[in-house]
Amino acid sequence: MLLLTIESSCDETAVAVVRDGREILSNLIVSQIDIHARFGGVVPELASRQHLQAICPLVDASLEEAGVSLEQIEGIAVTRGPGLIGALLVGVSYAKALAFSLKIPLVGVHHIEGHILAIHLEQEVAFPYLALAVSGGHTHLFRVDGIGDYALLGRTIDDAAGEAFDKVAKMLGLSYPGGPIIDRLATKGDASCVRFPRPMLKKPNFDFSFSGMKTSVLTYIESLSGELTEQRVADISAAFQEAAIDVLLQKTMRAAQDQNLSRIVVAGGVACNSGLRREFQSAGASKQLDVYFPSPLLCSDNAAMLAVAADHYLQRGARSAADLNAVSNWPLVEAASHFSLSL
Repeated sequence: MLLLTIESSCDETAVAVVRDGREILSNLIVSQIDIHARFGGVVPELASRQHLQAICPLVDASLEEAGVSLEQIEGIAVTRGPGLIGALLVGVSYAKALAFSLKIPLVGVHHIEGHILAIHLEQEVAFPYLALAVSGGHTHLFRVDGIGDYALLGRTIDDAAGEAFDKVAKMLGLSYPGGPIIDRLATKGDASCVRFPRPMLKKPNFDFSFSGMKTSVLTYIESLSGELTEQRVADISAAFQEAAIDVLLQKTMRAAQDQNLSRIVVAGGVACNSGLRREFQSAGASKQLDVYFPSPLLCSDNAAMLAVAADHYLQRGARSAADLNAVSNWPLVEAASHFSLSL
């Protein structure tokens, strides 16, 4: 099946053409970073307007790069949620209208499902596996027994990890998005300058918390006398990144042991972090666990990642109805159950 896939959940408009849920023919992204950077974060109304401007030409460009015509497309997939409601509505409305005009099936896909299955676009990872979805809006641990078969093991109870990275960067006077900048500065810093707390590591569950860690960084910065020097910013970046990675790593490894799983997939924007990749690969090797990361493009918000689940559902007859609507809050297990009932 030749699919056109559309992602507009936050501040990136993305369109892809994918064959049989595995072969990427095009995967284009229009970023809004320059627009939101001066505000220090995503402004939802601006994001929605930019999606409106970008989506039509991006669909044309994606089809052209893939070397296919609109008439050859056999199905359409779109991110239904979770995300910014206005941004989601642009993609969902466009996808519904296009599917209706072409008389082809449409399927609304869960954003996190796209992330935790993106690895299959590059290599097959046998089920079951443990998936850590870690990004600016999400920090979740799932047991993945197959496409559409997920069990939530743990999630953040407050801030997502990526959100904490961006907020700490803002405290340090760094630009948006802050996660990649902190990752870069951490290589030049001394993490031993201060030890930030590792919240909830003593808790027996697999939930996360980053709000307290973020507050601890702010308290430390306010306790310093004088201006933040370049080296001190690098040191704080290194110490914060070490703390955040430590929490993610320990909770994930503990969950893998609890579930008796030997394979771990780490996905989402924060999975691009070089320190996180290094520590997870090292821990995996020491514990004889296989750890997989999608390539950086497939870790970021992109449209190709939707095709793995969409092809699976559409090939089995599942469809989204004409009244499909965007949802800002949509538990993955609930979304998967909906399609299971449709098959």
